[in-house]
Amino acid sequence: MRETIATIRLDGRQGGYVPPKVLKIDPRLKLHQGARHKLDPITFEVIRHSLWNINEEHGATIQRLSGSPVAMYALDLNPSILTENGEFVFFGPYMQYMSGVTDTQVKWILENRSANPGIRDGDMFLANDPWVGAAHQQDVMLICPVFHEGSLFCWVTNCLHQYDIGGITPSSFCPSAESAFEEGILIPPVKIVENGEIRKDIEDLYLRSSRKPDAVALDFRAQLAGNLTAKERIEALLKRYGGDVVKAVMRKILDDGERAFLEKMARLPDGTWRDRTYVECCRPGDRNVHRVQIILHKRGNTLVFENEGTAAQDGAMNATYSGWRGSIMVALNQLLCWDQYFAIGGALRHVEFNPTLGTMNCATFPASVSTAPVQAMEISLYPAYNVLSKMIYGDVRMRQDIMCIGGTSQWPATIFRGTDQWGDAFGYLLVDPIGGAIGAFAAADGISTGGQSRTPICKLPNIEHTEQTFPLLFLYRKEVVDSGGAGQFRGGMSAESCFIPHGTHNITHDTLSSGNAMPTSSGMMGGYPGSVNVFKFTKGSDIEQRFERAEMPADIGQLQGEPVTLGLRQQNFLQQRQDVYSVIWTGAGGFGDPLERDPRAVLEDVVDNLAVSRAAAKSIYGVVIKGDALDQLATDRLRAKMRQTRKAQRHSSQKDFKPGATLATAVVRQVTAKLTVRKAPQGGRIKRWSCAACSTDLGPISANYKLGCARSDEPITSSNPNVGDWKRYIDQKPVFRQFFCPGCGSLIENEIARWDDPLLVDVEVRL
Repeated sequence: MRETIATIRLDGRQGGYVPPKVLKIDPRLKLHQGARHKLDPITFEVIRHSLWNINEEHGATIQRLSGSPVAMYALDLNPSILTENGEFVFFGPYMQYMSGVTDTQVKWILENRSANPGIRDGDMFLANDPWVGAAHQQDVMLICPVFHEGSLFCWVTNCLHQYDIGGITPSSFCPSAESAFEEGILIPPVKIVENGEIRKDIEDLYLRSSRKPDAVALDFRAQLAGNLTAKERIEALLKRYGGDVVKAVMRKILDDGERAFLEKMARLPDGTWRDRTYVECCRPGDRNVHRVQIILHKRGNTLVFENEGTAAQDGAMNATYSGWRGSIMVALNQLLCWDQYFAIGGALRHVEFNPTLGTMNCATFPASVSTAPVQAMEISLYPAYNVLSKMIYGDVRMRQDIMCIGGTSQWPATIFRGTDQWGDAFGYLLVDPIGGAIGAFAAADGISTGGQSRTPICKLPNIEHTEQTFPLLFLYRKEVVDSGGAGQFRGGMSAESCFIPHGTHNITHDTLSSGNAMPTSSGMMGGYPGSVNVFKFTKGSDIEQRFERAEMPADIGQLQGEPVTLGLRQQNFLQQRQDVYSVIWTGAGGFGDPLERDPRAVLEDVVDNLAVSRAAAKSIYGVVIKGDALDQLATDRLRAKMRQTRKAQRHSSQKDFKPGATLATAVVRQVTAKLTVRKAPQGGRIKRWSCAACSTDLGPISANYKLGCARSDEPITSSNPNVGDWKRYIDQKPVFRQFFCPGCGSLIENEIARWDDPLLVDVEVRL
């Protein structure tokens, strides 16, 4: 019976592959499982670091050999080393969610390819099917088994975003696609290298759909060289130390990671944490807001992630189960496994993923998923920081690891194409938003244009490199004032890039974005969100006349011309030589109540860092600046007045609201920066929420603490000074909800929501 792509399913369903606990492998394939029982610490450290360096050299090899700007500047790749049965030993510091789905690919190959066509020394498998284990079709994996003495010892793999693999839009991001049939080729794992030789028939099939087959072929050879390099290095280790020693090191890396994870779990209470955010525009012309929800349960030593409550799959915004799982694993690695040096395999033994299929981030076949990393995967990744951070906040030692949502929580893609300065066809997207921003920490400010946390070694490409590769001329690139979310600790600023065509008559663009009406880099524990994405387009500007006068604009707003509002999935619009285009990407979320920020730090942000405007300093931080000096007395008075106003806030649903009394009982646990659990006055096992600052009773822990807070529903524009008129993009009204302590006026939490969505129950603890 001929197998089709539609049969690649999640336990018989079409959501994506979840490997069973016991893999069904052809008995003719021998797995190397022998490991030395005793291992001296020096040998362990030597081999452990050797394996890490092998993996890093693997990634660097791809980066250096690929001629693609994807590899060189975006670092949109990642290598991995896995055990014989597909457990992670290491993955690299590049685009981490790529490796987050590698283990599902390896386990699928073990189950489905070990009998036919077989897995042998000298083989490699090519795959890009998101329903098996890829972020989207452009992320092509090359998977290589490593044998030792006739047995499968381990796997080395890599993934690289390919320049173009087909589909209705050049670069294979297909923002108007309604199904996978309108996107690039889908390839379940196929044997493309056999006995050390490239199978030409498979390579021809793989390249056939590409508009840039030579570039994709070069990418493939860079990946091939990366795997061969890693394989040769591991074989040298095996020859020197023996298979049982190297395998013992791999086992110990996994066991050490598991032990460290369990020690952290033992310090944390059981409970449930939720976060909710939204995606705008799933297809051209769509003006709806689509809900995304993440739920984290901690049950003893086990973490369970769910996406129940997320909107149904629709249009071209979707991701598969593999993409959802890989996204969450990035935050899991950074917040709970950072001390294991990118070795997450041990922790994964105690992590479960329970998807609701048919949703936008666990879509069933044949949903359109080529734009997954821009929308569904980013919106799956960043809320995971919130739920994990709130879970670990109660432990003082782990509190320092908290990190708020970073910039580019929705990537503002501008997909351009045309004929370049050499007369060759080109098609790609603007890489600059990878400059990102790092979110605030529990005790420190975030990092402005500090990159993206999901790609730890990423860097903003030099303007000259982009101009060399594509027919663009940059007018400026600058950080954006007020783009970082306000808070006791401020989120990092994002930036703006502005350009015109150069060396070509025009460029054809598609936009692909979300987070333009509603912020997606929400703050945490009272912190405000970062700025939204912004496209600015001035048609028929006076830029050439300014060049003739030797004037370079510092902002697109200084130019004469016709301002045009671009849609979030606007297709095939032309940028002529006189047209100026700028892209601003989302800033990072802030942490804690802005009224608790040191006024001197606000002054420095205004005067020296140019990070905060004078208006925001006064209206959000309550800081009065006269000239370039702090007016401390006026600041104290303003902040006291703002706290009094907060205490008196009442929502229409709180007509009979009465502030709780002060609880003088013992604190059971600190839950968030401004939320504690105390024993009830009557004693016993009853426990109640209370303000961490003044001990005001906020209700029983069996209820939502927000019901005990003073509440104000504000326009979404009050969440960040750079948020504009939401009616340009969406039809459903958004709101910025704020929850204050009715006793002292402390800001306990903020919430971005559609106006008719219920209050989010973000924290439940079982004590």
